[in-house]
Amino acid sequence: MALAVRTPRFQPRPASISAPATPASNSLAAAAAANARPRTCAGAAVRASPFTEATSSSRYLRDAWSYATDCSSNSASRSSDAAAAAAALGRRDDEIALQLPELQRLLDALRASRRRGAEGGGGGGRGPGRVALVGTGPGDPELLTLKAVRAIEAADLVLYDRLVSNDVLDLVGEGSRLLYVGKTAGYHSRTQEEIHELLLSFAEAGANVVRLKGGDPLVFGRGGEEMDFLQQQGIKVEIIPGITSASGIAAELGIPLTHRGVATSVRFLTGHSRNGGTDPLYVAGNAADPDTTLVVYMGLSTLASLAPKLMKHGLPPDTPAVAVERGTTPQQRMVFALLKDLVDEVKSADLVSPTLIIIGKVVSLSPFWVESSEHDALKIESSYASEAR
Repeated sequence: MALAVRTPRFQPRPASISAPATPASNSLAAAAAANARPRTCAGAAVRASPFTEATSSSRYLRDAWSYATDCSSNSASRSSDAAAAAAALGRRDDEIALQLPELQRLLDALRASRRRGAEGGGGGGRGPGRVALVGTGPGDPELLTLKAVRAIEAADLVLYDRLVSNDVLDLVGEGSRLLYVGKTAGYHSRTQEEIHELLLSFAEAGANVVRLKGGDPLVFGRGGEEMDFLQQQGIKVEIIPGITSASGIAAELGIPLTHRGVATSVRFLTGHSRNGGTDPLYVAGNAADPDTTLVVYMGLSTLASLAPKLMKHGLPPDTPAVAVERGTTPQQRMVFALLKDLVDEVKSADLVSPTLIIIGKVVSLSPFWVESSEHDALKIESSYASEAR
């Protein structure tokens, strides 16, 4: 069926990189502001994606504080350019090495602030900080919860993933710091163990740390691992749920994940291979239940293996399906097709990550399914007319 592009309901807000910094309201914020990320460097480039991709120029401008602090000599630009090149080549160690000095300076500033507070009897000596694992939804900033917005605005340090949109990052306070810890296929800016240590180190120094994750932190987001690690170290962890991509994107497309007489259950699957290959982790026989809606996260690279396995287990080849790239954002693209045709249609449309896949009879209830069918019928009719002439 036809490739459909979402009509934007809102326009991305311009990045606030050049906005002047505001005074911090507490000792930790003041310590962060002393090393605040520069906001007087060159403005952000126009971004093709709403997300913080591994080589995004916008992302490196937002994170420039962790590479260098001297904008006047263009050292920040040179350092961020070098880091971007390292990221493009998958050289994670080079990027981390560039960031370590500034990370250490920020950590030292927070610790010094906490010591001064303890010596003076102020609030800075009140034990370790806290960590909030915050879900940001599928991409549309209007889908954030009020609790998530408050946590983002109050953070001293924000560690964010690749699938956190730039519009969400615009909500981060002027005195707080941003650090990219995202992962994509073949490139991890930080290992999971390094992320654990970053969260722990800054929380122990008394910082209010926010860990931003696309979707919901406890749905294929490794939030459970981070929560467990921090709680074992005595750090208070708050979970702020987000709208998981399955719910947000299904609502955007008008697809009910369950529907009386059509789908009695819904199942979330990860499409990631355990070792990064092209084979999905597994496809159990009951995953091919025609009365169950399947939602596949991170399944683009393994779709060519997943689809035939589902049909082999008994899912009808004419089961409706849709693949949605960058769902709920102005850059959303979607491909509707029967399961037997889905792999070829997705390849033809050249969809890229992040792409969510929904498979099940409920997909045909979407108004876009009808539009796609009519579009294909018109294409076929036009083709026949051309041949007749």
